[in-house]
Amino acid sequence: MKNFEHFEFLPTLQAILAEKGIKEPTEIQNRAIPLLKAGKSVVGVAETGSGKTLAYALPILHQLKNLETSGETIESDSQPRACIVVPTRELGEQVSKVFKLFTHTTRLRVRTVLGGTTFEMARRSIKGPFDILVATPGRLVKILDMNLLSLKDVRVLVFDEADQMLDKGFLPDAHRIVKACPEDRQLALFSATVSTPVEKLIESLFADATVIRSEKSHQVVESLKTINEKVVDGKRFPLLEKLLGKEVPGGTIIFTNTRDQCDKLAASLEKAGHSCVVYRGEMDKVERRRNLKAFRDGKIGLLISTDLASRGLDVDHVGRVMNYHLPQQVENYIHRVGRTARAGRSGVVINFVTERDEGLLAKLSTLRSTGKIVSDEVPFKKKAKIVPEFKMVIRKRV
Repeated sequence: MKNFEHFEFLPTLQAILAEKGIKEPTEIQNRAIPLLKAGKSVVGVAETGSGKTLAYALPILHQLKNLETSGETIESDSQPRACIVVPTRELGEQVSKVFKLFTHTTRLRVRTVLGGTTFEMARRSIKGPFDILVATPGRLVKILDMNLLSLKDVRVLVFDEADQMLDKGFLPDAHRIVKACPEDRQLALFSATVSTPVEKLIESLFADATVIRSEKSHQVVESLKTINEKVVDGKRFPLLEKLLGKEVPGGTIIFTNTRDQCDKLAASLEKAGHSCVVYRGEMDKVERRRNLKAFRDGKIGLLISTDLASRGLDVDHVGRVMNYHLPQQVENYIHRVGRTARAGRSGVVINFVTERDEGLLAKLSTLRSTGKIVSDEVPFKKKAKIVPEFKMVIRKRV
């Protein structure tokens, strides 16, 4: 497919795509959209910044609007026809924003039920009839248990950024949500990596799904420049100050491995006269949201974070990522550096390297030279065959 016109979406969707200058689909969009549009269940594994949200949003909008125009209007309150499950409030807001690009012309209604907001806000959000629900798993299960919402009319159920969601222990919630939907619902799961919990979910719920991997999944994008800086005698901060003296277009995210490291680094930077904000777990959610907004709006150029910011966040202007402390796993590294050089833009990652990081660097070297990872990721336990027309991998339980 060379452009979105080949997918034959409704004219209202095509008009918005043209208005926004969205012409050429990404690889995951090219491969997932025909399957989802045909009503098939899909597991999509693709690199960060590859356009996964639009890959499932467009088929859902197309399907639901067709139902409406054919006379199947929604008459019941609090009973959506599509449900998108996301790991965090921030990602939920991003996904909702993508859908709402198209709701002005389609008149489809999007509601959110997200953790980090008041329960009363969630209750008000789901009142009345609406078409699409975007929700975090914990809050959604609570709403279901209180019988404030029904998923019995859901036609499409999507788990987005499944690796992050399930790594947080939401596997039982995922099963609870699936059970609340009709048996013939269409399922979709999108993830950048396949951790053990994701593998379990695929094995238990996606036995008949088409599984597709983008060619660049588990790889660092070509537009990303990587610089390794050796840390001498444990002196990280002087090296950091020197590097921050070199300005780059866009904001900078500096990653640490723990919340304590994050707070100490932020304090040192503020003391040295560098304005920054913190984004990590176990902090006031209002403050975290405010900090992210200040960074996203360009009011603050430095965001200091743990791996909480490594997955799902889409901030357009990130020009540089610094691994002040390198992670131990390749998957976490890929997620971190995926915050920059997104959607074809350029970016730079600077790694602070010590002797203990040699194992990670060896794996990254293998990745760059062979395109394959010596990885902690759990492989798919399914047989595979190639479907020539889509060049995709299909795995079914045997």
